[in-house]
Amino acid sequence: MSFRAEFLRQLPEVSAATFEAAALALFRHQAAHCPPYAAYLRQLGRAPAAVGTLADIPFLPIEFFKTHDVRTEPAAWGPQEEFLSSGTTRQQRSRHQLRDPALYRANAARIFEQYYGPLLGWTLLALLPSYLEQGQSSLVAMVDDFARRSGQAQPAFFLHDHGALRRALAEAKQAAGRRVLLLGVSYALLDLAAEAGPAPELQGLTVLETGGMKGRRRELIREELHQELQRAFGPAGIHSEYGMTELLSQAYSLGDGRFHCPPPLRVLLRDPADPFDVSERRGDGAINVIDLANIDSCAFIETKDLARQHPDGSFEVLGRMDNSDVRGCNQLVA
Repeated sequence: MSFRAEFLRQLPEVSAATFEAAALALFRHQAAHCPPYAAYLRQLGRAPAAVGTLADIPFLPIEFFKTHDVRTEPAAWGPQEEFLSSGTTRQQRSRHQLRDPALYRANAARIFEQYYGPLLGWTLLALLPSYLEQGQSSLVAMVDDFARRSGQAQPAFFLHDHGALRRALAEAKQAAGRRVLLLGVSYALLDLAAEAGPAPELQGLTVLETGGMKGRRRELIREELHQELQRAFGPAGIHSEYGMTELLSQAYSLGDGRFHCPPPLRVLLRDPADPFDVSERRGDGAINVIDLANIDSCAFIETKDLARQHPDGSFEVLGRMDNSDVRGCNQLVA
């Protein structure tokens, strides 16, 4: 059995106890078989054999997804799907090429169900206008797959027609035995809240924001954003998703402002002034992320997000580093 096949067989069983061993095995594999990552390690002068802990791993700057085809074993496969990051016409968009699109969807569904229960019990409605308009969004692909798995009667996506969305919400709330989740980019949820106010159909939902003003509104810190949304959607905590084009896994905040990593995902923080000063015990810093589902690209990514990490491994997103694009899901500027 190939390394890839065996690793994917074991991926659903990864736990906190086995994560480091799995990550180090994947690091050695990608250090040898992901050409952009291998070249980066050579430029650093970092021998893979000298890496013995997670903090020793050199993380690939996320900008490589804009300038290179970040693929592991590229001679063995051609892309079956490509996701592009959100961005303006002046920005170069990141590309994440997929060897097996079903891997992304199955992994995302497994993570969602870990936190929210079976998709079959949900109706998911989404306000993601900028993602739909730009196309090739991993977030849109995920929500579309979730809606298919849920068996819901309502369409999942609403572009700018808030009236149709409100009618769909009212109808979904009448369906026995189903819960309703409204998922949206921050500015679109704020637009809906400003238009509808505390309308009855907006009450009693699970509201999940994915961050992002996309230049449409003033950037808000998380507390301000959630306070504004709660005026329309009620006092229950607003949920959040942390994900990005370059990752195949997602972290979720269930209304308390803290993101929790599923088993395939782990966040380590680095000194913003020193990209190689990485620690599993740092309180504040810039996010390095390990996503074991990224077996076909690179699992070790240095992001431009700033965070505060708590002893239980949960983290809060504090904002973006200076001179970095505002992009991805849940990038809130402090």
